[in-house]
Amino acid sequence: MRLDLRDIIHIPGARKEFSYEMDLSWFKLYGEHPFGRSVQVSGAVRNMAGALQLEGEALTVLDTRCDRCLKPITADLTVPVETLLAEELANGEENDEIVLLDKGQVDLDEIFTTACVLALDSRHLCGEDCKGLCPTCGKDLNEGPCSCGKEMDPRLAVLAKLLDKDSQDKDEEA
Repeated sequence: MRLDLRDIIHIPGARKEFSYEMDLSWFKLYGEHPFGRSVQVSGAVRNMAGALQLEGEALTVLDTRCDRCLKPITADLTVPVETLLAEELANGEENDEIVLLDKGQVDLDEIFTTACVLALDSRHLCGEDCKGLCPTCGKDLNEGPCSCGKEMDPRLAVLAKLLDKDSQDKDEEA
C-alpha cells in the first residue's frame, strides 16, 4: 500500500493515519509459509517540526512447526515499527534509518514486510521442555521413551569401558 503524504509534508503538527491488511502468504522460510494469515497493519505518520515520523505496528498469527518435534504450532507476532521519512537526504548521504519518499509517497508494504521478516524468531518451540524426536527411530519423545537403546558416541566408548571396569572392581571388593 502506498500512502500519499504530500498533504502533510509542509504542515507541522499534521497527522495521517493508516490501517489495512497485508498479505504475506507468498513468503517462504525453510520450506514453510509462516504468514498463512493476513497481517493487520495500523499506525500514523506525523509531521514533527518538518520531520515525518512513522509509527505503527503489524499484528498476525504465525503458522509454523516446532523445531524439535515438528508438531504444528501457532504463535502471535506483534511487530512495532518506528522510522523517519524524508523527501531527500542532506548532502546526498545514505542513511539506513531514514526511508525516502517517492513523489511524496511511502510504500508501507515494503517497510512492514521487512520489519515482519526481521522479527521472526530463528527457533520455534511448542514448549521449552519439548524433548524432540528420537534421532534413530523418529518417535516423538514427548509421548514417552522409544524402544531404541541409547547410542553412545564412539569417541566416548573408551571412557564408558573405564567406568564399567571401575564399577566391576568395586563390586568385587564388596
